[in-house]
Amino acid sequence: METDLVPTALDRHDKAILRVLQQEGRISNQELADRIGLSPSPCLRRVRALENSGIIDGYRALINARKLGLKLMALLHISMDRHTPERFSNFEARISAIPQVIECLVVTGHDTDYQLKVLVKDMEDYQDLLLNQITRIEGVTGVHSSFVLRRIFERGHMGLD
Repeated sequence: METDLVPTALDRHDKAILRVLQQEGRISNQELADRIGLSPSPCLRRVRALENSGIIDGYRALINARKLGLKLMALLHISMDRHTPERFSNFEARISAIPQVIECLVVTGHDTDYQLKVLVKDMEDYQDLLLNQITRIEGVTGVHSSFVLRRIFERGHMGLD
């Protein structure tokens, strides 16, 4: 529930809360309060304020895709035929309904309009996804794929000064 209550500046306690929650989203309020040097009630009020302001956007579990048999990650660069709000809106609605697409970004450069990150079991699943779903979306004129060989790291958090 995002509101206009975004604090003008985060103080050291707010930043400490964010640092800890980015690493350990399931930490208890008591432990969080102990770690950042506040009592539980003010700590909880701050967490709720960060949630209500939209700074904390949600909580998620990190899932090991390989353990689920999803061993192929691809980055797709999508080109569209027209740059109209209707065309983009249709593409975004259709692509968001495809569960193998785990990220969709609007980008600029290299004649690319979107970058997608997809996770599939293997090359056969990738081919099926590409030919039977992605390229059938109205307006898609080009798809360039890159396959991830190895992830060096993925930050599950952002740095806070």
